[in-house]
Formats: sequence, C-alpha cells, structure tokens
Amino acid sequence: MRELNLKIIPKIQGAYIVGGSIRDIILGRTPFDYDIAVFGNPEKFAKKIAVKKSDHIIKLGKNDQKIIRVISDNKIFDISSANGNTIEDDLFKRDFTINAMAYALSSEKIIDCTGGMKDIADKKIRMVSDTAFEKDPVRLIRAYRIGASLDFEIDTNTVSAIKKNAKFIKNSAGERIRSEFLRILQTSKSHHYISQMADTGLLFAIFPELGKLKGCLQNRFHQYDVFEHTMKAFYHLENIFNNKIIHRVDKKTAPLLKFAILFHDTGKPLAKKVDSEGNVHFYGHSKKGAEITKKISFRIKLSTKEKYFIDFIIRNHVDPLHLFIAKSRGTLTNKGTTRFFIKCGDNTPYLLLHSIADMKGKGDKNKEEFIEFAKNMISKYFSDFIPRKKNPALITGNDLINKFGLPPSSLFKIIISEVEEARLSNQINTRQEALLLVKKILNL
Repeated sequence: MRELNLKIIPKIQGAYIVGGSIRDIILGRTPFDYDIAVFGNPEKFAKKIAVKKSDHIIKLGKNDQKIIRVISDNKIFDISSANGNTIEDDLFKRDFTINAMAYALSSEKIIDCTGGMKDIADKKIRMVSDTAFEKDPVRLIRAYRIGASLDFEIDTNTVSAIKKNAKFIKNSAGERIRSEFLRILQTSKSHHYISQMADTGLLFAIFPELGKLKGCLQNRFHQYDVFEHTMKAFYHLENIFNNKIIHRVDKKTAPLLKFAILFHDTGKPLAKKVDSEGNVHFYGHSKKGAEITKKISFRIKLSTKEKYFIDFIIRNHVDPLHLFIAKSRGTLTNKGTTRFFIKCGDNTPYLLLHSIADMKGKGDKNKEEFIEFAKNMISKYFSDFIPRKKNPALITGNDLINKFGLPPSSLFKIIISEVEEARLSNQINTRQEALLLVKKILNL
C-alpha cells in the first residue's frame, strides 16, 4: 500500500483514510481525492495538511455534517469527524462494503470489517446494512453508478433492497440525482446498468415519465413498444460511441446525447392518435417530448447549456427523417440541406447520430438506406458546409446602406441571411452575384 504513503498526511493516532480512495488503490487506480475520518478536531487536522502558501482550506456542509476540505498539490482532502465511537462504528454506517474500509494512518494497516476486500475481488456491490438506503436514498442510484464505473455487479440481496426502497428516491435532492445519473451515462456500459435500474423500478421512480412509455404500442414502422424502442436506441447510440464509428463525440457531449435519446419519445403517449383506418400516428410528439424533458431537466437542475442541447435534440429529432423522405421523393435540394445545416449549427452531427441510433432501435429491416443517408450528411457537413462557412460573407450591412440606400432595420437580417444561405448552398460565389441577389430580393 505504498501508494497511500502520502508525506503530506500526518500519521497520527485516531485518523483514518476511508471510502473510495482505499478501494481505488486496491484496484490499481490513482485517487485524486481522499476522505479522512478523525477522532478529534477536523479543522486542526486540516491545518496540519495545509502547510504551504498555495494550499487552500474550505469549510463545507452544515454543523452536524461539517467537512473541512484541503486542496494541496492537485489533490483534495475532505476531513470530517468519525461517525461513532470507533472506526468500525463509522464503517458500518457507510453505503457499500467496497467503500467501507479504512487505512489507519498511525499503524498503516487496512481495517476491513464488512468484507470489502472480498467484494472487490468478486466484483460485487453489496450494501453494508439493511438500513443503508433508508439513511440516504441517493445510495440507490449510486449502487449503479459505482457498478457502471467499475464494471461490478450488484449482489442479489442489494438488488432486492433497491426494489423495496426505490420509491424513497423522490426524497433526494435533484442535483444529487443529476450528479449520479450523469456519471452513469459517462460510462461505456451505461445501457446495462440503466436496464437494471428499469428492472428494479428505480428508473421509473426517478423518472415517472419513462414508466408511461411501457406498453405504449406503436405503428407498423416499429417492432417494439415505446420504452423497448427507447432502450434499443440507447444501446445503439452507446455502441456508436464505444466503437468510435461515424463521428467521435467528446466526453461532455456523449452523456447529454444519451440523456436526450432516453427521453426523446416521452411525448408519444400524449401525442398518440388512431385514425379511422386503425393507423397509429404520433403527430407533434417531438415538441411534446421536449416540453416534458424540459421539466425533468429543471427538476434535476441541469445547467442552462445542458438543457438547451437536450431540448434541441429532442425537439428536432424527426428532422433528419423528413430530409430522407424528401430525398427519396427527389425533392431534397442543396438549399434544403444547407438550411438544415444552418438551423442545427454545431449540433448537426449529434442530431444525425441520434437519428441513426433511433432508426436502428426501430428494428426496421429497411433502415440501412437511411443510415447511409445520415452518414453522408455528416460527411457533407464537415467536408462541404464547414469549410464554406469559414469563408467571409459576400456582403455586409454597410453594403445595404451604401449600395442600396437602405436605412438600418430588421430587414437587414432577412436580406443578409438569405444571401448567406445562397452562398452556403453554392448558389452564388461572388460579391457581384450577392449584390444581384439583393436587387432581386428588393425587386429593383
């Protein structure tokens, strides 16, 4: 355990490194934050660590759960009072056995009274006690977050306890749920663990909106009900990320795109209509789903940027299919494609990736033509549209004033946008052509 031999931490009696950092070191990982439980004054212990001018001490939490955080040498040390009369008392009050080990700083020995070492070896997530989830319901979702992060499975008794206690997750703060859930989505096997959350009912306790998708049957273009389709689409999207096919997605955007696909069809139960011939339609479901998901985003306190991205993907997720239908009918023009690229901007490749996974999730055997179309659209966006977009505009507002004698007004934006659209769709390429187009727009 030489990795724990941090010279910065004083080796005094009654102080223990606890929790996930012990687990990570056993697993060969390098922790960047350490939880330290002390029998004594946490602030006094913190000052022993923070000895350099560059070190920072921050007080967190309430009086009964006060944490003293020290930031030193790019590492974080959270120091708190031990919970109980002995370190074993403290460990038995923790969430899972693999997090319930301690390293005594004075003796340099590991204390494992709950069987955490064996569970690490067995790759198991096991609750420390039957009351673990009653004390803090966020632990219900944390079980899956840790499992997804470590590729561990949750043991049978813990799964049963999650089923029993799932309803209590509603008592947890939205931001805590958001943190745990997004961390699940950041992993490469999140589909596996989200599916397990659905099996226990926890997913629907957190997001009742998803529960309404079960049993919502669709039309002839779908083999599955809305929820099963959603999970299959989620699986295919994650598979695209994991295999780095089509287009690479950065680590911040990938979980948000997964979030969007999980909720993209939440509007279908509300939008479902059956016509006189028995055909099922979901007109307007994208807009309804976006509004439903917006409320979810507020509930779990996503950032403004995260809300906007998710809303855009869901609200517009049918657009690529409309483009494909237009192409199939021979009515898709270069201008129509350009308008799509302009509207979607930087979100273009993400919306198209979403549409590919969505199509794969339908189980339709005739999906390959659409997928090839979407791939080509991504390629065209990067190879044609982006290079052309980087070129300077052909005219400015000054041209409208000096060449055409127009006073500044809202008309400027309309004219310049129309000229820019023509340039980006390769209809015009020179300043002279742009000026002629303005004359046409103004009927001169």
